[in-house]
Amino acid sequence: MNYLKKLAPGLLLCIFLSIPSYLIGSVFPLIGGPVFAILFGMIASACLRDTSHYQAGISFTSKKILQYAVILLGFGLNLSKITIVGSKSLPIILTTITISLVISTILGKLLSMDNNTSILVGVGSSICGGSAIAATAPVIGANDGEIAQSISVIFLFNILAALIFPTLGNSLGMSNEGFALFAGTAINDTSSVTAAASIWDTLHHTNGTVLESATIVKLTRTLAIIPITVVLGFNHMYKIKKDEGLTNSTFDIKKVFPLFILFFVAASIITTISTTVGVDPNFFKPFKELSKFFIILAMSSIGLNTDILKLVKSGVKPIFMGACCWLSITIASITMQYLLKLL
Repeated sequence: MNYLKKLAPGLLLCIFLSIPSYLIGSVFPLIGGPVFAILFGMIASACLRDTSHYQAGISFTSKKILQYAVILLGFGLNLSKITIVGSKSLPIILTTITISLVISTILGKLLSMDNNTSILVGVGSSICGGSAIAATAPVIGANDGEIAQSISVIFLFNILAALIFPTLGNSLGMSNEGFALFAGTAINDTSSVTAAASIWDTLHHTNGTVLESATIVKLTRTLAIIPITVVLGFNHMYKIKKDEGLTNSTFDIKKVFPLFILFFVAASIITTISTTVGVDPNFFKPFKELSKFFIILAMSSIGLNTDILKLVKSGVKPIFMGACCWLSITIASITMQYLLKLL
């Protein structure tokens, strides 16, 4: 009971900030609720000045609620559907993910950026934006400032992609299937994939077929969260063991291994089996919406722990890295489609 009383002020503050963020994000999906939540959190932090009374609840939200959000994200993945439709995009997805991670790693060292921000920008660019960052951050021990920085970078290129890609696809003479693959593999956040594909459907009168295909391709990319977080988890575990001189007998693997990813996989399997035996897919819609709200809730807590002045001052290098990842993924997606004759 005392623990709940300790959490209550910070948790209620995050909820207070998250509700308008969720609603405004629904009106402006291209920007998204998480960005508004970070912004409102930073403004609230500047106004409150001393947030020590709220810190326990803020910390719980930024760590535990973020993991719960990723678990619930699994209820949006029907693995059988992804296997049928998304398999064609697999070579492109593997190429874009690899290129983005390599570029972010190289640039991180050349620009002397902190390792966590480099990883988060690379993973967010190549997999699924905010969701990938939410899954990866606890695994590598990223702090709130690093998460906020990465989300901000991803948000910028989300908007650019959603606005530019339909016109770019037209100029390249892409087919409907080609643009679905392009949007699904080269745009990093689901909301922006949806926006770009919807614009294409409207322009080409395709009755939503491109939107459906692009979304499935995007969900196929989301599955990359599993191997990426596992690899990063073991890498982080190795670094901790090396830095602290721990042996296998004295090291608690549960502290760093992303066990919540196992629940994410379990949620995906439950969704797949249930829909296969005839359960209405809309049954899982509330879980998907709750996942979105939990991410927004976690982002509000991250905003509360982020120094807005420091974020602005340190923003040039991550934005440059994000631009390089975005451009490389765009070029790689188009090139791979030409090579595979999918355009």
